[in-house]
Amino acid sequence: MDVTMGQLRALRELARRGTMAAAAHALGYTTGAVSQQLANLEKATGRTLTTKSGRRVQLTRSGMILAKHAEHVLQAEADLRGALEADEQDVAGPIRIGTFATTASALLVPTIAEASKRYPKVTITSREFGVDETSAAVRDGEVDIALGIDYSHAPMPRDPRTELVRLHTERFGLAVTANLYTPGATPLDTARDWPWILPPAATQYARALYAACRLSGFEPQVAHEVTDTRTSLELAAQGLGVAPMTDLMEDLLRPDGLRKIELEERIERHIVLVRRAQPTRPAAVAAVTDLFAEVVREAREQTEFDTGAES
Repeated sequence: MDVTMGQLRALRELARRGTMAAAAHALGYTTGAVSQQLANLEKATGRTLTTKSGRRVQLTRSGMILAKHAEHVLQAEADLRGALEADEQDVAGPIRIGTFATTASALLVPTIAEASKRYPKVTITSREFGVDETSAAVRDGEVDIALGIDYSHAPMPRDPRTELVRLHTERFGLAVTANLYTPGATPLDTARDWPWILPPAATQYARALYAACRLSGFEPQVAHEVTDTRTSLELAAQGLGVAPMTDLMEDLLRPDGLRKIELEERIERHIVLVRRAQPTRPAAVAAVTDLFAEVVREAREQTEFDTGAES
């Protein structure tokens, strides 16, 4: 069979996403280009791979069998490419980084800037995902490495095809207006009757906070369900509820008028770098991983210096 990787990727994404339009969006193609790839794949295999069901396209049994094997072929191709790149001692070549909104910019931007100076032969591109999608993006080969968030109370799902490199751990406090602020460490259940500002319940972030509240004996009363961290803190600054806040969120996004209540309970999140689990790793991936860790270390040292200077 004269089958191309592009054809297999088109089939894999159709199997994952369910529609031609969604597969095209994931691949950065037009819908027509995906349709053409699938048509060429049918010619190459001599099998009917899709069938129409109303306005949707479904995989036939042959399509499902081929899609399952396409996963293995594409993974082997990615591993081979990584092994060949790792064989080159020079730090060079393209690297694709996945990121998420808001606080990730504090790490992504300085890392890319430093990489461009230190490794001129490396070409970096980045792509934004929802924070809960970054691990899958690495697993599926959409990016080479990605920033993500792992929560102690709601760990990121593990996959043997990827590994996590922990960059930074920080504790949650509560963002409130001055009239609710109390100094010193405060029990979480102090906020049991306050209105809360949390992301949608299906997210890992929300699961972590719901779990922490339940361990403290209450269900948070959610007044505003908001994904964007900046918007959550703006709402809290207007006295419309209490929002979770870490030091990084506070440094980057805190609106005027907010105070942070420190909690007795240790509710943590870990900023991680997700990369493919490989016996050999491309030099560019290893170098950029080290750069992310360096940027985090320097940010910590600067924060500790600033705190000491203020005291």
